[in-house]
Parts: sequence; structure tokens; C-alpha cells
Amino acid sequence: MAEDKTYPMTEEGKVKLEHELEDLKLNQRPEIINRIKIARSYGDLSENSEYESAKNEQSLLENRIKTVEHMLQYAEIIDSEKIDETEVSVGKIVTFKELPDEDPESYTIVGAAEADPMQGKISNDSPIAKGLIGHHIDEEVSINIPAGSMKVKILKVENA
Repeated sequence: MAEDKTYPMTEEGKVKLEHELEDLKLNQRPEIINRIKIARSYGDLSENSEYESAKNEQSLLENRIKTVEHMLQYAEIIDSEKIDETEVSVGKIVTFKELPDEDPESYTIVGAAEADPMQGKISNDSPIAKGLIGHHIDEEVSINIPAGSMKVKILKVENA
């Protein structure tokens, strides 16, 4: 992981990551350690699928802990209140419509750690967010997406 990469996020997203890290360390880690201990007691480890499974889970868990710790260490809290109220940025809800005549869509732009498209929260690293960030209400913007490009008009920007 690049040491100089920052992870833009809202204060809410940072708190959510802190809670996840606490759960990983205080609940999930001891549970997996206990499962490894029990699986070891079954004897021959070379053919012990429970042991193998628990060790794999432990590896995934430790990697997730490292990732979350790294993201928190390099977190950049975005205070959308300090950004022009008409400008699209992380921590804001943007409503736009694809031109010429599609229905309006609204998304909250958040850091990658907070992204949840099913809840209308898109990552600042997504093509749509990258195309919108820094633009203002009433601007028409051309956004490069995997399928080509789309032209949108920004209708509304509000704090999340």
C-alpha cells in the first residue's frame, strides 16, 4: 500500500471504520483464535480441514485489520460545510440528470471505504463521482464511464 495515499472520508465514515476495527480485534480475532485452538486439538494438522479453514479465515481477518488501520492512519476527513455550497465534493449529495431527458438521480459522494451503491453512496473514485467533483449547480459535464461518455446537468448539491 502506498504510504502517501490518503483516504478521503466523512467523519461518519471514519467512525464506522473505527467501530469495524474494534469489532475485528475484540470480537472476531479471539473467535478465530479459539477455533484454531479447538481444531488443533483434533490431532493431525495435515488432514484437518477445520484447522485449514480457520487459518485461512485468520489470514483474511488480519489482512482486513491491516487495511482498516492503514485507511484510518491516512484518513483525510472532508468537511463539506467548508466547501462552496454549490460545488460537488465528498460528503455532499448531488442530483443530476443525464442529458437530454433522463430522470434525475441523486447520490451521496463518499470515500471508497464508505461506498454503498445500494444506499445511494458512491465512491469518490467511481467514474461518475470523478466526473462531478469540483463542478457546480447548473453546469453541464461530460463524464467518462466504462461504456463511453455521458453528458449530465447538475441540478442540486446539498450537504449530506
